[in-house]
Amino acid sequence: MEIKTFRAKTMQLALNLVRSELGHEATVLHTRELNTSLIGRVFRGRQYEIAASAEMTAPTRAAQPVAVSPAATTTVLAEPALEFDYRARYRDFFQQQAEQGGPDQEAHDELHALAEQLRERSHQSPHRQLPEAIFQVYTDMIESDIEENVAQELVERLRNMANVDNDDHASIQSELVRMLSDELTVNGPIEASPGQGRVVALVGPTGVGKTTTIAKLAANYRLRENKRVGLITVDTYRIAAVEQLRTYADIIDLPMEIVSTPREMREAIARMSDLDLILMDTAGRSPRDEVKIQELKSMLAEAEPDEVHLVLSAVGGARSLVTTAERFATVGTTAMLITKLDEATALGNLLSVTRKCGLPISYLTDGQNVPDDIQVAKSKELAQMILNAP
Repeated sequence: MEIKTFRAKTMQLALNLVRSELGHEATVLHTRELNTSLIGRVFRGRQYEIAASAEMTAPTRAAQPVAVSPAATTTVLAEPALEFDYRARYRDFFQQQAEQGGPDQEAHDELHALAEQLRERSHQSPHRQLPEAIFQVYTDMIESDIEENVAQELVERLRNMANVDNDDHASIQSELVRMLSDELTVNGPIEASPGQGRVVALVGPTGVGKTTTIAKLAANYRLRENKRVGLITVDTYRIAAVEQLRTYADIIDLPMEIVSTPREMREAIARMSDLDLILMDTAGRSPRDEVKIQELKSMLAEAEPDEVHLVLSAVGGARSLVTTAERFATVGTTAMLITKLDEATALGNLLSVTRKCGLPISYLTDGQNVPDDIQVAKSKELAQMILNAP
């Protein structure tokens, strides 16, 4: 058995290298992303690695080749770590026996047992052999930064659907969009009832665009929907943020309050209680800073907001977004607002965070223009964005 490793800047390019050298019936043994750290990506860029083989055979006790897996007629998904360990042991076995001058009886027995285990697992896992069209959808999901285990789960669900043509890429992709549309939850626009003083707070880590997003929301509700809107900022840590919001308030002609204590918060809310909508800008907090998170929680407790939108940047990694959402959940978040879609290279990370955190998505922003570059999140359009589908 000969295992070859292929590396490229994208998963698709790496798969093309596999097919070019080993053919379309090659067996993909393992896939992984290299340079996953921030430093690695900055200095080396993204890089993907695929381990593949044109065949998978091993000698038996009688020195005759025994097929480790059935002859492949379709492309095979990346094997899980346990199954790949078997193949790695085959490789190590061959190298060791070559150095020792040939296998002994005990080694033959071990090899035979491993072959039987692999063969049994292969028969129990027919879903790993995929038609070309479904495998193409799988690679599209990987390219979109959808986590590998999630992509495999979705592919398995697609294969089991009787109404899906497994050889029609467009049909498969359309069904996948529908599946994700059903899974992604959105909660529609913020409600602004006349004279109800509805309080909506935006929270999140630093640098995700909370202040600019507050300005977009305020401008849309004031100028386009003719609502009476007030602004409150708790971000007294950054003078520039206060001045930026004040500039927007002056341009749009909105009342604005700056608060730094719970008492000031209660008084500001009381003065604006007859407005239709009160938008609150908060200071960015590190999700690792428990003290600051608790301070934010205390301030929000005084404001008693009707909605708390967690603002997340689409450029963040899936793990980082999930961790951030979990840490901010203690302040009572009710929805997620995703910014910087125009800066993200892929949006599969959003599927991970919605799955693991269960918060609906309210708005999407894709630029700095006020009052433009913001839209109410819609599940089908979001699914198409994630999959980069028409």
